[in-house]
Amino acid sequence: MCLFAIGIDLGGTKTSVIVLGEDDTPVWSRRVATPQEGYDAILETVVALVEEARTHCLDKVPDSIGIGIPGELSSDLKTVKNANSTVLIGKPLGADLSQRLGCDVRIANDATCFAASEALDGAGKDGEIVFGVIIGTGVGGGIAIRGIPHTGINRLAGEWGHNPFPLLGAEPKQRPCYCGQTDCIETWLSGPALTQDYADLKGHKVPAIELVARAKKGNPIAEEVIDTYVTNLAKGLSTIVNTLDPDVIVLGGGVSNIEHIYSVLPERIASYVFNATDRPVELKTRIVRNKWGDDSGVRGAAWLTRT
Repeated sequence: MCLFAIGIDLGGTKTSVIVLGEDDTPVWSRRVATPQEGYDAILETVVALVEEARTHCLDKVPDSIGIGIPGELSSDLKTVKNANSTVLIGKPLGADLSQRLGCDVRIANDATCFAASEALDGAGKDGEIVFGVIIGTGVGGGIAIRGIPHTGINRLAGEWGHNPFPLLGAEPKQRPCYCGQTDCIETWLSGPALTQDYADLKGHKVPAIELVARAKKGNPIAEEVIDTYVTNLAKGLSTIVNTLDPDVIVLGGGVSNIEHIYSVLPERIASYVFNATDRPVELKTRIVRNKWGDDSGVRGAAWLTRT
């Protein structure tokens, strides 16, 4: 086995690459904007990053790379399905990259890579069942059981973002999703959804980071939007607790950096999980921020080459 591992995290807005050494410590990493010009531009970017990464592996260039994508492989493992970077859908991404790079390419869902990374030596290290959540450009989820990624027989495990949003007293928003459905969880809980919530009240959009800054300064509309968002996040995650009952839920993605989430989310999830008693739920599932930040998913992608 090569001492080095190369991983790629192909996101909707950014693409990251990492080289891990023998003890899985980072040797080199880089992050660039994901091209929006189409599939060929994405291929060119990934190839360029891998070729640059190889120069940091001395004379021990890995014979495979791992790549996490905002989607999944079809059951025949040949083409991409369900990607919110829709230019990837139906494309033989693995074969195209393998041909250009001359090596084996191992592909997994980016949230699955994230969950595995955090379960192995991150914020979910002590959990038997870890559910990893990515809330950013889209809403993804991945499952790791005893540190092993779980994809499911249909390669759909963890795809909570495309379940219908559990209204639980809220009014439908009638937001169309790229998957063809309406009011998916992703359309309520992604970063773009958060900025749209503010626009629905004020008539114009502001970036999520600016919305958070306004809330910290006491802007009442921004505070209301973020607090409502956390309630909606609790509704969505209560369905995960009811179904999977994980030991740990690890949050990642840009929206996970909102501090307000961690102070109130566990109690709000508890108020929505199944409870046919007159006693409050004691939620034992830990809700935690990821340990490895933006490197978590790309580390998990690199580990695909270790299996």
